[in-house]
Amino acid sequence: MGAPVREAREVFWLRIALTWLLTSATLLILGDVLPGLDVEDAAVALLAAALIGLLNAFVWPLLVRIALPFTVLTLGLGAILLNGALILAVSAIEPGLHVRDLWTGVGVAFSIAVVNTAVTSLLGIDDDDFWYRNVVKRQAKRLTGAPRSDVPGLFFIEIDGLAYDVLKRAMRDGNAPTMARWLREGSHRLTKWETDWSSQTGACQAGLLHGDNDDMPAFRWWEKDRGAAIVTNHARDAMEIERRHSNGRGLLFSDGASRANIVSGDAPHSLLTMSTVMRRDRPGRIGQDYFAYFANPYNTLRTFALVIREYFAERTAATRQRRFDVQPRMHRGRVYALMRAWATIIQRDLQVEAIIADLYAGRPVAYTTFLAYDEVAHHSGIERHDALSTLLQVDRQIGRIAAAAERAPRPYELVVLSDHGQSQGATFLQRYGVTLEQVVQQAAGAADIDSDADAPGDQPIGFLSETLRPGAEEARDTESGSASDELPEIVVMASGCLGLVSFPREPGRVTIERLDELYPQVVPALTKHPGVGFILVRSERHGAMAIGPEGVNYLDEQRVDGDDPLAPFGPNAARHVLRTDGFAHCPDIVVNSTYWPELGEVAAFEELVGSHGGMGGPQSFPFVLHPTRLDMTDGTVGPEAVHRDLRRWLIQLGHPEYGEQRAEAVAGAASGRSL
Repeated sequence: MGAPVREAREVFWLRIALTWLLTSATLLILGDVLPGLDVEDAAVALLAAALIGLLNAFVWPLLVRIALPFTVLTLGLGAILLNGALILAVSAIEPGLHVRDLWTGVGVAFSIAVVNTAVTSLLGIDDDDFWYRNVVKRQAKRLTGAPRSDVPGLFFIEIDGLAYDVLKRAMRDGNAPTMARWLREGSHRLTKWETDWSSQTGACQAGLLHGDNDDMPAFRWWEKDRGAAIVTNHARDAMEIERRHSNGRGLLFSDGASRANIVSGDAPHSLLTMSTVMRRDRPGRIGQDYFAYFANPYNTLRTFALVIREYFAERTAATRQRRFDVQPRMHRGRVYALMRAWATIIQRDLQVEAIIADLYAGRPVAYTTFLAYDEVAHHSGIERHDALSTLLQVDRQIGRIAAAAERAPRPYELVVLSDHGQSQGATFLQRYGVTLEQVVQQAAGAADIDSDADAPGDQPIGFLSETLRPGAEEARDTESGSASDELPEIVVMASGCLGLVSFPREPGRVTIERLDELYPQVVPALTKHPGVGFILVRSERHGAMAIGPEGVNYLDEQRVDGDDPLAPFGPNAARHVLRTDGFAHCPDIVVNSTYWPELGEVAAFEELVGSHGGMGGPQSFPFVLHPTRLDMTDGTVGPEAVHRDLRRWLIQLGHPEYGEQRAEAVAGAASGRSL
């Protein structure tokens, strides 16, 4: 025990010395190149650097605690100004250091943050370790009491969009070293599971966190009874999804934390969670959950520097793909570069700090989603350099969380999992020169058609809009049929390689017989198209039908005429399709793109070269990397079934409150889900 303690102390003092020397050298260089800053000599630089370190260690935590609401509401601007003010304070104490004004102080603080980040990253030093142990841990204990406990906690770390097979190769090739080490050392086991037909974050997280993802056919879908679209990552829609699926006893209901998810799992503590972002009744004062992030005086400045680096890295990668004519590829513009920086840097840093604070607070359970890999894989490709280097960075953050867990007030088990995978391929538009919307429009001869097929899928907050024509907003609350002509005639929506076609002016589910009357060319146009694997429609005579180019699977009648269109999609395909057919809001026509097994490719109806949402390829096969003592059956089907395993693990670890639910709670949930 003595040797590790001595080693930790040696590393600590080495880090302090390195930071001191780096800060001193940076001040000397800035004194020569930065207008408004004057440093008399090396001795002044050393003393000023020491003062900066002392103020950061002893004054900054008090300042940020007082100014936290202002800092959060100004999106970090307050922290940047405080950094500059601390540099000004040092210049007032040490007359040999002259700083002209506040903005010069901000420039000095930013430069120090950039240099320290670059050098510590190059040397593989975790420069946050001191702050986690001495500031964040102390603050968490002050806020919660953080009593010590022998009952293990269970933290779930989701890597959005990472397929089982992709992770296995990444482990083998050194792109996920932390997770590979756990597997090789025998502490964890890697288990493969299968999603439902809707292989996307909304449906999968509702199943994983609430144990219920009924009536969620895609990432976005049209609801005729409301005259509106549901888009999973819209805040109001996410709230509605959770209202329908929560019974108040989700995976995180017992003092748990939800960080950067779509739904909250009924967690009392939430941050960057879409279903709770608009709630004003969340516990705690403004910014309390952000304290861990702002506890480090250079966090905002460092994050800003990393955002700039990520932006130019993305622009360079996009240029490289064009230069070498990498196929398939998609247009990657400046707006996407900023979105990528949000997912890979800003959101990542915020959630890591929050999760580490949760560990030090001794919370029994938490769930967080790393969006970064999914975001990059959508645009770059699922196993290309950009995506795998992003995965490597996520793996490093998992290692930091694991290291922090060792110093928490209770033992922790860490589970890493994904909600779905991704499949790659040239998009439907790239392959055939038309969109799914245009195919439907031409076949139907309809002028009033609405579509969001070109809108990206799982994007950060606020990047999607509902597909409503003028007047449709009023139609939501109109029960009479007089408003029906204000709705679009046809709505075409997309969720990766899954397409959804609805006829809002037609009440209820439109059958294939009714389609033959209204639009006789639509079904033949879709089923004969080379980019369409099969469609799901309902028949008045035969029930659910999966129709492909050379055959029909009569799902309710359990018979096939011709070639089974579901055969390429695996042994559970019929089960998945039949379940979706039973949803109250199942679209009139559900379209799954063709799957080319020789390359594992699909044709997304959105402009994304890596996609998910339907069936075909690795998108349907995520993973769970779990402690060996927590057993799980390989090949589990559906996130609701995985939820039951996760809940069982909590009971096994000593959290009996996750046992059988009270009958009245279940009954209340059933009534709450009715529309």
